[in-house]
Amino acid sequence: MTAQTAETGQIAEEDRLRADLYNFLGLILAGPPDEMLLSQTAGLAGDESDLGQAINTLAKLARVTGPKAAESEFNKLFIGLGRGELLPYASFYLTGFLNEKPLATLRQDMTAQGLARADNVFEPEDNIASLMEMMGAMIVGRFGAPASLEAQKTFFNRHLAPWAGHFFADLEGAKNSVFYAPVGALGARFVEIETEAFRLGS
Repeated sequence: MTAQTAETGQIAEEDRLRADLYNFLGLILAGPPDEMLLSQTAGLAGDESDLGQAINTLAKLARVTGPKAAESEFNKLFIGLGRGELLPYASFYLTGFLNEKPLATLRQDMTAQGLARADNVFEPEDNIASLMEMMGAMIVGRFGAPASLEAQKTFFNRHLAPWAGHFFADLEGAKNSVFYAPVGALGARFVEIETEAFRLGS
C-alpha cells in the first residue's frame, strides 16, 4: 500500500486498484446489478489468491445470473418484507440499533473529509455501500486532494474495521446468498488485506 507519489502528484497504480475494488464493492452493494454491471463482472479475472478466487467465482456466477434473479436476491438479502436478511449498517452491527453513535461519528468525519451524502440518497450514510464508495473516493481524491495514507487508515479503522469483516462473512453465509456469496467472500478477503496493510503501515 502506497501513498500518493509526492513528486508527480499522481495516484500510484496499486492505490488506483484499491480504489477500483472499493468502488466496485460499493456499486454492487448499493442496488441490484443491471445487465451492464453483470456483464462487466462476468469479464473479471482473478489470480490464485483467496481474493482472486473470490473474483473468479463471482465472475462465473455473473455469467449465469440475469438482472431479475439478481434483483430478487438483493431484495431478499437487504430489503425483504419489513427488513431483509441482513442490515448492512455500521450502527446496527456495532450497537444493535440503526441511527446510533457510529452514524453521528461518521457524519462528523465526512464533513472533515469534504464528503456529503448525495441528494438522491435517503439511506443512513453508515451503510456498507456508501462506506466502500467513500474509501474509494478518498484514495483517488474524487472530492478534493487524495487523502494521505494516515487519513485513509484513520477512516478505515474507525468506520470499517470494527464491523465490515463481520458483515461480509454474514453475506457470504446468508441463506439467500447465491450471487452475493462470492461478493461476501471478496469483501471479507479485501477487508483482511486492508486491515493488515494499514497495521503494517506499508
